[in-house]
Amino acid sequence: MINRKNNPRTEGRKIEKWFRRSFYLFASLLWLVGSVAGQGIPTAAPAEVGLSAERLTRIDRVLEDAIDRKQIASAVALISRRGKVAYFNRFGMLDIEAGKLMRRDAIFRIASMTKAITSVGVMMLAEEGRFLLNDPVSRYLPEFKDMKVLVPAAEGAAADPPYELVSAKGEITIRNLLTHTSGITCRFFGLEHFTDLYKEAGISDGLSQTEGTIGEMVHKLARMPLRHNPGEEYSYGLSTDVLGRLIEVVSGMPLDQFLRDRLFRPLGMNDTHFFLPSQKVSRLAAVYAPHENREGGITKLPEETLQTGAAVYSSTYPYQGPRTYFSGGAGLSSTTSDYWRFLQMLLNEGEFLGRRILSRKTVEMMTVNHIGDLRAVPFREGEAFGLGFAVHLGPGESGRYGSTGDFSWGGFFSTSFWVDPKEELIGIFMMQIYPNDHLDVREKFRSLVYQSIAD
Repeated sequence: MINRKNNPRTEGRKIEKWFRRSFYLFASLLWLVGSVAGQGIPTAAPAEVGLSAERLTRIDRVLEDAIDRKQIASAVALISRRGKVAYFNRFGMLDIEAGKLMRRDAIFRIASMTKAITSVGVMMLAEEGRFLLNDPVSRYLPEFKDMKVLVPAAEGAAADPPYELVSAKGEITIRNLLTHTSGITCRFFGLEHFTDLYKEAGISDGLSQTEGTIGEMVHKLARMPLRHNPGEEYSYGLSTDVLGRLIEVVSGMPLDQFLRDRLFRPLGMNDTHFFLPSQKVSRLAAVYAPHENREGGITKLPEETLQTGAAVYSSTYPYQGPRTYFSGGAGLSSTTSDYWRFLQMLLNEGEFLGRRILSRKTVEMMTVNHIGDLRAVPFREGEAFGLGFAVHLGPGESGRYGSTGDFSWGGFFSTSFWVDPKEELIGIFMMQIYPNDHLDVREKFRSLVYQSIAD
């Protein structure tokens, strides 16, 4: 029997891992001092911002283990505190088959993390007095006047289809759209009747190549019934795509131009796009899927449109296709450092590097609970919803690390973020894998960040 404790091969692997981890730490410090600082991003050694460098290495071990076990292909993780980036590491392969190592400036399909950006765009226009949040959206998008709600057919009725439409009790407001209480849903969740209705109407969730424009898509969406009366329930869906169209109509600019001119350029988000320039496609991380048993092993997604359950998606939509549909709810791709700039602006109460994007009171309003006791966020317990983000009701409600009032969201392909104003903390975690409901590395990353706080 082999004595594994004294096995030279085992000991050699331990030494190799130690050197690899030391290399990551050394390389990270060099990069933080050089490359990040050169981009105007403030950096700090972990101890300077109350984090333990030793405890941060636990993140490395967990992510390296997930890669070694072939649960994921790669990850990029960033932590900042008190306005300074103290941890920014990359792991694994950008593209295994192409032999490309993951890089810190890798571009990721951020999918629903687009929603926070579009919501900020809406609030910028609200600050200019272009509309009030409680205005009916039909005042600006008249196709949303006189909406119908889908309800089950009366018991015993031989109805075909087995539902009926009734007039909505009230109009959809802009605030309903921001809080996902509009009654608008999506194909993704496979809800009874709605998936088929949306499919027949040709409505896209924004995760695959899509013909036409958001103006045309929103017209189709306005002809769909609502899942419930506006304001009565929380139902996550395509509300933010409607907000993208609202931005276009009110500002007189296409959504991509508005976000580029009003948000991305002022914040220095130079690698955030709806559709990637050809010279940046090589930095786009490949998307992987787990093997069917979910016990290890991943396969790169083919370059075609796929369907898993009711979800229709493609790995190539950021660079292939008509490039005319700007999904305000799911369409953007971005880098970790670009998204950090956006989040740091919010943590700074609307300002970043001397540029004021939103007022302090606007950010305050966006990051409080707007849905009362509905609390029907379908992803995690202990969360409510603000104006574009989930809002944490506290560790006692959720059983998760964090602070009451921290706000967060994630994306279809396994990207996520959170901002904790109490701790002056930002965490960003980027992967590209779907399906991902069997993985716990994002939640582990959050726990490992909080356990590293040492002040």
